[in-house]
Amino acid sequence: DASVVTLVDDGEVPLREDVTITVFDDCVTVTQFDARADREVTITLSLAQARDLGAALNVPEGSSRLRK
Repeated sequence: DASVVTLVDDGEVPLREDVTITVFDDCVTVTQFDARADREVTITLSLAQARDLGAALNVPEGSSRLRK
């Protein structure tokens, strides 16, 4: 089982392909079609990496570290 979120770029041109984020028990995958390579590209993040990414999006520019 997984939770799936699809982000649709409906902003101004040039638009980007949809992004699909799939959350599993042990990892998160991010998939997007790459028109230049004519294929889907997927990256896999550990749950810790996904947590760190979410935290990084909410802090000012620079280096930071999460404390437990």
